[in-house]
Amino acid sequence: MRYDLIIFDNDGVLVDSEPISNTILAAYLTELGFPTSYEDSIRDYMGSAMHRIHDLIQERTGRVLPADFDDAFHARVFAAFERELQPVAGAADVLAKLVADGVPYCVASSGSHERIRVGHRTTGLDEWFEEEWVFSSQDVGRGKPAPDLFLYAAERMGVAPERCAVVEDSPLGVQAARAAGMDVYGFTAMTPEERLQGATALFSDMAQLRELLG
Repeated sequence: MRYDLIIFDNDGVLVDSEPISNTILAAYLTELGFPTSYEDSIRDYMGSAMHRIHDLIQERTGRVLPADFDDAFHARVFAAFERELQPVAGAADVLAKLVADGVPYCVASSGSHERIRVGHRTTGLDEWFEEEWVFSSQDVGRGKPAPDLFLYAAERMGVAPERCAVVEDSPLGVQAARAAGMDVYGFTAMTPEERLQGATALFSDMAQLRELLG
């Protein structure tokens, strides 16, 4: 099937940010008195909007995170991005092929607009994205697994949901894409295949994705 729009998740799909951000998140939560391992962070928070972190901590402990938690966490993450962040291998090649084939694309991320832009600027992927092709959970209020973000991106790009394909690497993202009525391709570089059940197809490197998208 030739799609009319490819919607990319950002963290872990375009930029290799998940190891960095989840290492920092686990350490910061532990520092605040909420013991969290790197594996815990990947399992519970990968692919989620910031509000999910607050919600799960309160649900599990009855306590709330500090008012400045988001700002402090992002400051640490952005500093690490500037030092360490790399694009996902082959991501730019996929974007180049979509451009060559005339297939529209965009990014729809649980991360903030600032986080997306910092990551793209640091890795050089900013040259591939116009401002109006970048969507964040900030735009809709509810993050994945709600379908709102993907539906919003499709609407803004002028494409019906059933003509869209989503590229995701988290269970929450796969759930959101399916709820939006979209095909979804699950990237297994960091996530075991069994956690991406429901995906239209799975792939482990970007060369495979180029083939899957035709």
